[in-house]
Amino acid sequence: MATVISTEGGVDDATRRARIYDGEVFCLPPSPGVAAFVEFAWELISTAFGARDPLTAYQDMPVEDFVALLGPLKTGFTHDRRSKELLRNLLADLGADTERTYFDVPKLRVVTPAEYLSAGLGYNYTPHRDTWYSAPQCQVNWWAPIRGVTAKSAMSFHPEFWQRETQNTSHEFDAYDWNKSARRDAATFIKSDPRPHPHLDGHGPGTEFRIVGETGSIISFSAAQLHATVPNTAGHTRFSVDFRTVNLDDVASMAGPANVDSHSTGTTVRDFLNADTHDQLPDEIIALYDKDGSADGVLVFDPAVLRG
Repeated sequence: MATVISTEGGVDDATRRARIYDGEVFCLPPSPGVAAFVEFAWELISTAFGARDPLTAYQDMPVEDFVALLGPLKTGFTHDRRSKELLRNLLADLGADTERTYFDVPKLRVVTPAEYLSAGLGYNYTPHRDTWYSAPQCQVNWWAPIRGVTAKSAMSFHPEFWQRETQNTSHEFDAYDWNKSARRDAATFIKSDPRPHPHLDGHGPGTEFRIVGETGSIISFSAAQLHATVPNTAGHTRFSVDFRTVNLDDVASMAGPANVDSHSTGTTVRDFLNADTHDQLPDEIIALYDKDGSADGVLVFDPAVLRG
C-alpha cells in the first residue's frame, strides 16, 4: 500500500496502528492532551531562555552558549516527572490503552537555521527510518509542533520508499554502542557530527511531502517511514516534541511492516516504559528482539552521565 495522509481524528487506536503499519500517516487535529503537553514544554523553554525570545535568541547568542543552554533544557524536559504524566494523559486522550501502551521518554527537538547549528543537540536528520536505529518494526512515531514550524522547517516524508529497499548504512549502527557514547557526547558537536547516524548511501530519497501543523496537533506514523528534518530556512528556531510507542500485543507478536532494509544491531525495546507504571517490557518479550548487539555496549542509556 502507498503512503496515505489521514486527518481522521475518531479512529480507534488498534485500527489506527494497523493502518500506520500499512503506510498511513495520521495528522490528528488539536486535542487538549497534546496542547497541555506542548504548553508544558514551552513553559520550560521560555524559562530557560529568560528574557530572550526562544524563536530568535540564536541571532545574538554565541552558538556555544546556545548549546550550553540546550543541554540541561532538553534533558530536563525528557526526564521531568510531569512530562511523563502529561504524555500518559495525551495517549489516553488519543484513545490508547495505557495499560498496554509503552512509550520511550519524550524528546525536545530544537532546529535552528541550519547555518547556525545542525549538529549534536541540533542535529538535522537526513532521510532515514527509525528502524535503522534498532527500533522494532511495530514502533509508532509521534511528532508535535510547539512553536515556529513552517514548510521551511518541518519534517519531510519520502513515500517512494515505503516498503521499498534502499541502500543505507544501518549495518554500521549498534544500539548498545550508541548508548555507550554517542548519546552522551551529543553536546560536544557543534559544527560537525561524527556519530554513526544511519543514512542513505548511493542514491537520493525520491519525492517528498511536508506536513505543517498548528500547536496542539500531532502526527503519528510508522518507524519504517523514510523521513527527515527539513533544513531550517524559516528565519527562526523550530521547537517540537516527539516520542515513540509500542503496544504490548503488537510487540509480543512482532507485528508491524516487513523489515525491508534495516541491518542495525542491538535493540531499543528496553527503552520503552509502561504508560501507567513506567515498568519495562517483560523480559521474555525483550528476548525476542535481543539477538545481536555489542557485548561491550550499554543496554539502556543512563541519563545521569549527562549531569556529570
